[in-house]
Amino acid sequence: MANALAAEASPYLRQHAENPVDWLPWGALALERARERDLPLFVSIGYAACHWCHVMEHESFSDPATAALLNERFVCVKVDREERPDLDGVYMEAVQLMTGRGGWPLNVFLTPDQAPFFGGTYWPPQPRHGMPSFAQVLAAVSQIWSEQRDEATDVAKRLTERLRESANLEAADTPIDEATLEGALARLCESYDARDGGFDGAPKFPPHCALELLLRRGELEMSIATLRAMARGGICDQVGGGFARYSVDATWTVPHFEKMLYDNALLARTFLHGWQLSGEGLLLRTCRETLDFCLRELRAQDGSFYCSLDADSEGVEGRYYLWTLQELEQVLGERAPDAIEYFGASAAGNFEGANVLVAIGPEPPDRSSIREKLRLARDSRVRPGLDDKRLTAWNALMIAALADAGAALEEPVYLDAAVAAAEFVWREMRDGDGRLLRSYGAGGAHLQAYLEDHAFLLEALLTLYESTFDERFFVWSVELADALLDRFRDTERDGFFVSARDGERLIAERKELEDHPIPAGSSSAALGLLRLAALSGESRYEDAALGAIRLGARVAPRFPTAFAYLLCAADLQLADVKEIALVGPNLAPFARVLRERYLPHIVLAGARDGSVSAVPLLAGRSADPGVTAAYVCERFVCQAPVSTPGELATAFGWVRAPTR
Repeated sequence: MANALAAEASPYLRQHAENPVDWLPWGALALERARERDLPLFVSIGYAACHWCHVMEHESFSDPATAALLNERFVCVKVDREERPDLDGVYMEAVQLMTGRGGWPLNVFLTPDQAPFFGGTYWPPQPRHGMPSFAQVLAAVSQIWSEQRDEATDVAKRLTERLRESANLEAADTPIDEATLEGALARLCESYDARDGGFDGAPKFPPHCALELLLRRGELEMSIATLRAMARGGICDQVGGGFARYSVDATWTVPHFEKMLYDNALLARTFLHGWQLSGEGLLLRTCRETLDFCLRELRAQDGSFYCSLDADSEGVEGRYYLWTLQELEQVLGERAPDAIEYFGASAAGNFEGANVLVAIGPEPPDRSSIREKLRLARDSRVRPGLDDKRLTAWNALMIAALADAGAALEEPVYLDAAVAAAEFVWREMRDGDGRLLRSYGAGGAHLQAYLEDHAFLLEALLTLYESTFDERFFVWSVELADALLDRFRDTERDGFFVSARDGERLIAERKELEDHPIPAGSSSAALGLLRLAALSGESRYEDAALGAIRLGARVAPRFPTAFAYLLCAADLQLADVKEIALVGPNLAPFARVLRERYLPHIVLAGARDGSVSAVPLLAGRSADPGVTAAYVCERFVCQAPVSTPGELATAFGWVRAPTR
């Protein structure tokens, strides 16, 4: 008999619908039941592509004896961390405070008033490797609740006080200055892995934000070497394109095989920017193959994008992606020896006897044909599970990547996909009052959107406007920015809360500042608001962005790998941002001069001469009949317009087109 999760929209929650555990979704019913039964809440948080979540579900949550213990002594709640980043953030911080580490599945025990008093991550069904069994943990927590209630509530009180501290962070008196930013870059360089690329040691996560910071500052050696290493490593799917979430080693060789939409959106854009600066073909190819993977395997028919592909298939991690020598020889025939050398495959394999393919040997001239044969053969295997919910924030990251690449590469397939996804979000991911929603699944959208949804979408809409000059996207961005300021800004201490001020109240309000593994909503909001201020001339957007930067100004320069996207916002705030306004009948040649380069310190607007524009930067800009004019401005003070693409390039000091 199915439990209460059977009707949930989240695929992760529905994965647990047949468990003998009497799971409830987070909400009023679960909280009321805990109060009525005077039992602690057992809250288990995970996500659909999580390997160890599957392991614990199979070992413990599907076990009748364990389920009986859970149902008797606890009120059990399942949470999809991707739908509820607010809950995940609060209780992940609590478990990290208690144990010094975190991860998923995240399992935490709460008082009926939601305060945490014990928690951890994965527990095995029997004691091993120094870990107690899950049943032992449940028995011990139940005993504490029954016999040492005062101690449990005292721990919960102290933890709650600690959790509330982030909401009371005080902003620095001044934002980050140039010297401080240079010092942060020096610290980032100190953690660089000169042998294998990336930062620090295993496990290695794609350092999207740190690489963007380095590229914005013009540092190519470390950034390009890291991009090159990832592109050739096993973390990159050498057959189908796209990236896994992280590598378990320092060499980018053996991945944790789940593929997340957010990683691929962020990495595609970083590879694009690396190519724009270096002209290295490997980086452009990787960008295209990553975007093509997303369009092929993560795009819904309605134009939106799904969340992830599982790490497991047929109950085995990575089975879909691994190859034996015999399989390679069978599929490729006479081309197998060259492919085996290129992919570094061996009889011993590098993952439980099979091979994770890496690109370390001489590249065969028919690489594309080899990849296609392997991909078609792989398509006959049992595919990893798909998490088919859609999240506003992650779709926004994909919209930005597609729009950026579509404009730079003059690729209409990418631009059309970006427009379709943006239209889906604006049409389907808002309620009747126009309020943004978080998650879409089972035919509808639900849950109020969080800060990151607003911030990522703000950045995406501005990128899409600059890539298409379709003013709908600028108008939407203004509406979104105003909602962000109204609902999330802390007007007393600066910065932004994770949840809207009129949203669900948890035990602690939070300000998420750390840019790992994806940009914090606060950092993204700062960057997006600064760009909107440059296009609109509205100082209130800049003021809010500077407040967010000041809030992280004490900690970000000391830990640049953890706050790299906030430092990107500081870099934009410190730059002499150029505002480019294009007016006339033929905007494309002028836009091409700008889009083919990586120019993080400009904003771009364009309209046909004589049209009424909603973009303040275009107000009062005109050109002679039949002539296209480009205005180069700074804080809305413009130089005399130029009338040829060459003159526009000269205005920036560019002598020739970028090397490709």
